[in-house]
Amino acid sequence: MASDAGVHAGGPSEGIPRWREALSREEIRELVTHRDLRSVLALAVDWGLVFASFALVARWPNPATIVLALFVIGTRQLGLAILMHDAAHHALFRDRRVNDLVGNWLCAYPVWADVGPYRAYHLQHHAKNWTAEDPDLGLVLPFPITAASLRRKIRRDLTGRTGWKRAKATLRRDLGLSKGRQSRTFGGVRNLRGVALTNLALFLALAAGGHPALYLLWVVAWFTTFQLVTRIRAIAEHAMAPDPSDPMRNTRTTLASPLERLFVAPNRVNYHLEHHLLMTVPHYNLPRLHEMLRDRGALDGAWIARGYLGVLREAASRPA
Repeated sequence: MASDAGVHAGGPSEGIPRWREALSREEIRELVTHRDLRSVLALAVDWGLVFASFALVARWPNPATIVLALFVIGTRQLGLAILMHDAAHHALFRDRRVNDLVGNWLCAYPVWADVGPYRAYHLQHHAKNWTAEDPDLGLVLPFPITAASLRRKIRRDLTGRTGWKRAKATLRRDLGLSKGRQSRTFGGVRNLRGVALTNLALFLALAAGGHPALYLLWVVAWFTTFQLVTRIRAIAEHAMAPDPSDPMRNTRTTLASPLERLFVAPNRVNYHLEHHLLMTVPHYNLPRLHEMLRDRGALDGAWIARGYLGVLREAASRPA
């Protein structure tokens, strides 16, 4: 497991990372304990904000509310993807069958993902972080880039070009025509069942409320703002690592403000270093893990950033 890889320089005992010595077995057991109601609450918040965005536009349909709704919905789509990510680590619900069912039908399928293929791919990332076998390495190697290049990437995200490229790649994956990341063991239209049924249910719910056109907000957000916040997430987690060989300095935690948590970092996704140290800790326990390690000096010298704007400035720091 990635959480046991390497020893932080200066650790008190040879062969045991400093962060690990800072925690007792009982504390780790408590940190990895599932609290199903917390996951239910996270799902309710994500979907509640999505439907609140629909209601906002239905009540006051104008460019300002539409833009706001697109950013909130896109970030909540990322929030659902983060809960799918918890499910991939068996950290969403205590019962594994419920974990995968909810992880797919309420989290993954609505945003055109799937817990099973994602789990195999993502665990490879944890095991091979910042090595040639890391499937996410290509997402972070280009950074830092120039400010102009970052602006072009953001423009492609917000105009739907990135989303269209991703949609084509995902369709090819589901049909068994792709050997890339999260490739399927079998292909065919049956792989589209989940995304089709969940999106149909969402459309029908909006239609039953008298506003079927609001479904377009979900689609447009997936093609635009969801792609942007997903890019920001990838940059913030691993790009520009000070020391790719050090597990305390090849994964970044970004301390996020309440506004950033609303528009960029849902469901505690910003505590990514802590997640790599103990990858089965549910998202709602990551802040506590961070505080415990910080207060005991185990994060001294770790890769901690304050705010996403600083991360993006560093990502765009290459001279033109």
